[in-house]
Amino acid sequence: MISKKNFRRLAVVLPLAVGCMAGFTAAAQETVGYEAEVMLNAGSGDFAPYYIASNRHGLLTQSSGALLRLEAERGFDLSRRFSYGYGAEVLTGYADKVDYLRYDPSAEAFRAHGEGPAAIRLQQLYGEVKYRGVFLTVGMKARESALLNFSLSSGDLVESGNARPVPEVRVGFVDFQDIPLTDGWVQIQGEIAYGKFADNDWMKDHYNYYDWHMNLGALYHYKRCYFRTKPSQPVSVTVGMQTAGQFGGTTYVYTDGVETKRYVGRTSVKDFFNMFIPRQQSGSRFYDGNSLGSWDIMARYRFGDGAQLKAYLQKPWEDGSGIGWMNGFDGLWGIEYEAAQPDAIVGGAVVEYIDFTNQSGPIHWSPGDSPGTTITSNATGADAYYNNFQYNSYMNYGMSLGTPFLPAPIYNTDGYMAYIDTRVRGFHAGVKGRIGNVDYRLLGGYRKGWGDGKSPTAATRHDTSVMLEGCYTLPSMPAMRVKAQVGFDSGDMFGDNFGACVTVAYRGSLNFGKK
Repeated sequence: MISKKNFRRLAVVLPLAVGCMAGFTAAAQETVGYEAEVMLNAGSGDFAPYYIASNRHGLLTQSSGALLRLEAERGFDLSRRFSYGYGAEVLTGYADKVDYLRYDPSAEAFRAHGEGPAAIRLQQLYGEVKYRGVFLTVGMKARESALLNFSLSSGDLVESGNARPVPEVRVGFVDFQDIPLTDGWVQIQGEIAYGKFADNDWMKDHYNYYDWHMNLGALYHYKRCYFRTKPSQPVSVTVGMQTAGQFGGTTYVYTDGVETKRYVGRTSVKDFFNMFIPRQQSGSRFYDGNSLGSWDIMARYRFGDGAQLKAYLQKPWEDGSGIGWMNGFDGLWGIEYEAAQPDAIVGGAVVEYIDFTNQSGPIHWSPGDSPGTTITSNATGADAYYNNFQYNSYMNYGMSLGTPFLPAPIYNTDGYMAYIDTRVRGFHAGVKGRIGNVDYRLLGGYRKGWGDGKSPTAATRHDTSVMLEGCYTLPSMPAMRVKAQVGFDSGDMFGDNFGACVTVAYRGSLNFGKK
């Protein structure tokens, strides 16, 4: 929810943003794209079906509601040495509330309270500049996976585009750049970002104040570095690593409804540097911060007609054992087919196997965590890729920043703000194309969970999810499109949900300034 304080800030920031955009456009003619979208959804459960809610930047989570989305953006002009861009996106509407439990110490009992998205919220607001192949972005900008197919994949393990964007400062290469002296045979792409989570109010509203912990005011860090062989060749390979992390903020630890500990994270210049290059202090203990990431590998083959076949692996890690690939078959294993013509009956298809069950073994022991112990050996297991003993789970506003394949804390109506199932195994498949004048997309998957390495569930949990989408563009009005989705979940991970969503969108552009 948006507090009164943040609402007042929004009321000031939006007019300033619009004014800045108008000032930019007054100097010379340029084009600003805009989109207006109305979404209506209804369902039978507490939440929208998994495939209707996932990988859409946290726009829609509740089972029923009505949403108006307004967006304006100016992208880079890649033909120019220097260029700039900006964007803003605002959401307003109504959505059902979900009952979450919160502990009342005076009554020594849990009480239910309804929570849902704010009636109005700022989704994106950013400005950016580019010089040659390097860019700088400041603000909240929605991003997608740099490696995987955003519309068909189950989701990137580190930066999926599943959650709302984090306010940040990001610098990097606009696209892959040729490395000097390699004649284009080796290219590099990389990005570095520092940001600050803005979901304090959400955490305060949804946490049960009984067990686990919550962190308020944490900082966010993300970086990646990819190397790619010459893409004009029939065979091209991309390899690299992504890392993300949290540091700073204040963590409040509760046990049986009583605050038992409080950690205040460090945010000195040294801590920013330590976050950039995570390393061990002593034994197996990392400095004050939480880091996770993935090794990424993709091989692509292009057929003579232009169709492409890709095979890829994202190998997750949470500490040194994961970085060293001491976590078995854990990872996202996928194959993607991309047709030469995207409007073919089968324009693209993805099949993926996801395994998080090893996590470097079930045992974790660090002498640094137990002062005075005489045991000096280490066992770096029980990685729990998206959970951490001091920081919030890897999420923003309750939705996973990484893969949505693991049920995120927003689905825990008992107010427990952590991933219950981190040891999950399953598969996902997606296909899209065009039949007649309708673009379709079909997604489906199955997963099985055993809880967390440190807190296994008494019984396995399951989920089967399917979603069918059709999108029709009006021939007489090509700027308008109508999209319909229907989906269901069956099992005890996301619950038994059935729902549908209808979207009407209009996209256009405005020209400003002098020719």
